[in-house]
Amino acid sequence: MRTLDFSPFYRSSIGFDRMADLLNTVSQSETKQNSYPPYNIVLTGDDTYRITMAIAGFSKAELDIQVEQNVLSVAGKKPEASEPKEYLYQGIAERSFERRFQLADHVRVEDAQLEHGLLHIDLIREIPEAKKPRKIAINSTNKLIGQ
Repeated sequence: MRTLDFSPFYRSSIGFDRMADLLNTVSQSETKQNSYPPYNIVLTGDDTYRITMAIAGFSKAELDIQVEQNVLSVAGKKPEASEPKEYLYQGIAERSFERRFQLADHVRVEDAQLEHGLLHIDLIREIPEAKKPRKIAINSTNKLIGQ
């Protein structure tokens, strides 16, 4: 039901074919993912970001963070309980999870920290010198015909 028409943008842009596919993929994956674990994405500087995930009850050994082809995957694997517990009320989720984040080009994971039940993943965008804006000189030649 949520479809976006990007055809007007194709008239004045070059090389953004991948962008429409990316937006379509992200919108489909968001509907498939559940909301566990909750997370925040914060802009911490001009080119720095921080993802904070609430993962109470997970240790470093139970977490796996990977980056592959501009996709950051964070997975938590809880071991099977050796003896079943009889809960009167269970409000703390202790289930395994996997959450994926689509990263833009030139964004890399700088650091990950686990403290007080929060996983902080710091990201930085580093644009290569060749991709930064540059001034283009206009050359002119004043040649007269026949000289």
